[in-house]
Amino acid sequence: MKKILAITAILLAALSSCKKDKTCARTESPLVAPASEVQAIQTYLTANSITATQDPSGVFYTISAPGTGTDAPNLCSDIVFRYKGMLTNGSVFDDSGTSSVTYALGDLIVGWQKVIPKLRKGGKMRCYIPPTLGYGARDITNGQGQVIIPKNSILIFDIELVNF
Repeated sequence: MKKILAITAILLAALSSCKKDKTCARTESPLVAPASEVQAIQTYLTANSITATQDPSGVFYTISAPGTGTDAPNLCSDIVFRYKGMLTNGSVFDDSGTSSVTYALGDLIVGWQKVIPKLRKGGKMRCYIPPTLGYGARDITNGQGQVIIPKNSILIFDIELVNF
């Protein structure tokens, strides 16, 4: 299942404008979730008695541990993290387990790009990502063609930022 994250990273890397030298030309995505997606997340949070902070992009998040230090990752940072991805019905579609994964933040879905910089090394959060900032209107399948993330899904991620 870690293939989902890897496939997304590869696709975004192919489209990325990040240079291989010490400079970085990545810019923040202007994407913002439409009001209907924000409302759907708010409805889910209310129904489940969850309190979360809303980012201006439409991603909601709760930080359980902010981490340490003053530096924050940016789009050009290689982040080392552990994660679990779930749907609102509770099904887990991907889980790194105890293993750490490393990707450039700018290669990950826009929802992650918006909220990961709110953490410091060792920080932990849960985020609720609207479809527009996740995988959008396309089904995500596994290697056998089975849909594991239906199109237009709200994504829930538990994320631990190990290092960057």
